[in-house]
Amino acid sequence: MKWFKRVPARLFFYAWLILMVTGCRGRDAAADETGRIQVVATTTLVGDVVRVIGGEHISLTVLLPVGGDPHGFNPTPQDVTKVASADVIFINGLGLEQFMTTILENAARELNIVDLSAHLEGIPSDHAHDGDEDDHEHEKIDPHVWWNPLNVAKWAEEIAEALAEIDPENGTAYAANAAAYKQQLTELDQWIQEQVAQIPAANRTLITDHDSLGYFVEQYGFELVGTVFPGLSSQSEPSAQELAELTAIIRSYGVPAIFVGTTVNQRLTTQVAHETGTKVVPIYTDSLSEAGGAAATYLDFMRHNVNEIAAALR
Repeated sequence: MKWFKRVPARLFFYAWLILMVTGCRGRDAAADETGRIQVVATTTLVGDVVRVIGGEHISLTVLLPVGGDPHGFNPTPQDVTKVASADVIFINGLGLEQFMTTILENAARELNIVDLSAHLEGIPSDHAHDGDEDDHEHEKIDPHVWWNPLNVAKWAEEIAEALAEIDPENGTAYAANAAAYKQQLTELDQWIQEQVAQIPAANRTLITDHDSLGYFVEQYGFELVGTVFPGLSSQSEPSAQELAELTAIIRSYGVPAIFVGTTVNQRLTTQVAHETGTKVVPIYTDSLSEAGGAAATYLDFMRHNVNEIAAALR
């Protein structure tokens, strides 16, 4: 699979396990007692969109738990089993799911994988870490496409088409769900533009924990001037020189806040904020919240984050 590179050694155990599991399970094992098709989504964000489109006609499993960081997630044997028995697996793509490498490349049967970002125009990162080039070449393209609701609208189309191929009897329902959701996403995009318009143009400067807001920056006219963790992964480590350069940037631009994701360790961010007199503003970047929380759905996720960003920069 072209969108994956080198496999971490710790995942070779799962290569053996997937062969053991899938070698004795076929597609007939995928349907549950209700007859619903078995669907796996990799992240909570992907899972929420799949849930909206699939509705009552699917049985959905989301691999990453709430608060899980896709940049540092390791699958369990239970995850391997769920993937092995799925009718379809929806992934974000663009290299985000490195944790799926061994599971997908060593399956005993052909898995039905839908890369939701395959037809999106990925944007390169302006803050890619030089040290990532050999081991994480995929990180040159930003995988955080969900920060533009119009990209998620395209996800909805892809999901509806993929589900209809497996379950044509409910194809009309999937298409209707996708159409209704796309309208909500269009309205969300318009609402975000209205909120951003209230932020003075000179204040639309962002500092984040890692380079995760590229599509938001591009869509809504912000400038990302620096990140605490170099590159597109929250697992990278900044050097002392990089932290010093970031501190100088914050002071030069007079940035009032550093936006840090709920899945990211705030130790370094808090240190930089203390040294520069800025405040740390938590936002959701790579995961939804628990049910009933501020970001329980993708729509809630975007509204909450935009409110936080606008309040900090106005």
